[in-house]
Amino acid sequence: MDWTASLQGLIGGILIGLSATWLMATLGRIAGISGIIGTLVTQRPRGDSAWRLAFLLGLVSGPIALMLLGGGLGNVAGGGVDVTGQVIGAPAGGVPLMLAAGLLVGLGTGLGSGCTSGHGVCGLARLSRRSLVATLTFLAAAIVTVFVVRHVIGGGA
Repeated sequence: MDWTASLQGLIGGILIGLSATWLMATLGRIAGISGIIGTLVTQRPRGDSAWRLAFLLGLVSGPIALMLLGGGLGNVAGGGVDVTGQVIGAPAGGVPLMLAAGLLVGLGTGLGSGCTSGHGVCGLARLSRRSLVATLTFLAAAIVTVFVVRHVIGGGA
């Protein structure tokens, strides 16, 4: 077991929970990324635009700072498992497919009234029934997708 990756995941999860708690405690706002971005994009600037921009800047600046300090891209390999044990390869479909996938994710977050992390972290913590149903739906879809890809189509690891 790779304890370094586990520790990084634990620390990251704690930081996500603390940031969501801090935002709720200080501003009374939910740290749902799709809602934060959606409000910035679809509505005219309001008095709460500053915290939304600061939150998004923090999301982007953390990984960039890690890369600049020599942390690399994390567990990303050029393709498959490499000599360092990294297993997540470069995107297989290229930029057009990534853009299309991103647009579909954006549409899905609009239809689902939030994204997987927003429902899973913030919604479940608030005991939201809608978030519980959404999270269970996401998990069921993921399980079915993995089963189909690995056992029906025959792809994947």
